Amino acid sequence: MESVYKRVLKFQNKYPNTVGWRMKEHCSVVQRHLNPGENIIYAFIAQKNDNPFNIIETAVVALTDHRILIGRKRLLYGYFLTSITPDMFNDLDIAAGLIWGKVHIDTIKELVTLSNIDKRALTEIETEISSFMMEAKKLYKERKTEE
Repeated sequence: MESVYKRVLKFQNKYPNTVGWRMKEHCSVVQRHLNPGENIIYAFIAQKNDNPFNIIETAVVALTDHRILIGRKRLLYGYFLTSITPDMFNDLDIAAGLIWGKVHIDTIKELVTLSNIDKRALTEIETEISSFMMEAKKLYKERKTEE
């Protein structure tokens, strides 16, 4: 199984205009919270905010075969982790600007904004997240009807 860091590094090399700092530290947060048997499908780096000038809130976003994990390591101590399961996922919005783009993940409880992403990566991110969520929601509904 490929580590979160290797996936993020591939993404950063493919889309170098994406703003991200301290990737290893942020990846370690996500890696620590992977459940046994949970596999990484896709991972990327972004800023977890809505301000294009705020470039210090870097986060690693990992799409696993069960959920979306968003991890941020604090500078001195501690970390933040957000987990979005398919039943909590509502919608995905993409906004492309001149250089960077944004991804808005709408959940039942909050709107997660990921910004300062290389605009060439937006199509790939949308495809990966949308296709996974559509399949996961379909399986979730099938299980509910069987019960």
